Amino acid sequence: MIPDIQTLLGVNPSADSMTVFLKDLVQHSNTSLTAPEVKSYSDAVYFNYYPLGISFLYIPQKGYKPTGGLKLEDLQVDSLVLDSINIYNAPKPKATPAKTTTSSRTAELAFSTYPVLKWKLSLSPEASASNESIEISLTTNGKDFVSCLGEPDRKGGGSGPSSGSIGIWCEWSKHGIMVEFGGDEARGPQAWERGKDAIWRVITVFPPKQE
Repeated sequence: MIPDIQTLLGVNPSADSMTVFLKDLVQHSNTSLTAPEVKSYSDAVYFNYYPLGISFLYIPQKGYKPTGGLKLEDLQVDSLVLDSINIYNAPKPKATPAKTTTSSRTAELAFSTYPVLKWKLSLSPEASASNESIEISLTTNGKDFVSCLGEPDRKGGGSGPSSGSIGIWCEWSKHGIMVEFGGDEARGPQAWERGKDAIWRVITVFPPKQE
């Protein structure tokens, strides 16, 4: 059973809970656990596990300012705190007539789909949610999210020509959940009308924000 992913927020990369989570996660995949690709900046460090479809964003603490291009062994991991988690899904494209489209951001294309077929995110009781959690599968769509979480606190994307626009996204700040949607339904001038059928592409989990 995969541990609750939200309990990882606030830990450092060497925490026991992170080690247990990754070992459990790899059991659901067809790959072995390898060191992440690290992207370091002065105010953020990304640990990208491409084969597992997951990325961790750590924020430096205690005055630590990493330089760019550091390797894992060069980092002061005890001075990093997990600030958010990106979970990736690669919806299979529907059969459509051949046409020219621009691809998603190159970096995101490197991620495999998160290997757990069904998993849950806990919801904040302070946000007066009617549900204690939301179950996510590889086919959870916009309608599913809204029916469980209600209308989002923030949203955007979907404007411009379908070939070059940003996919629609919704954020439920009080629950610490942001969802970016993929596929043709999530792009173009009518994206919000079709968005209920769009499948999630990236889910970002972060500490809930209370007003």
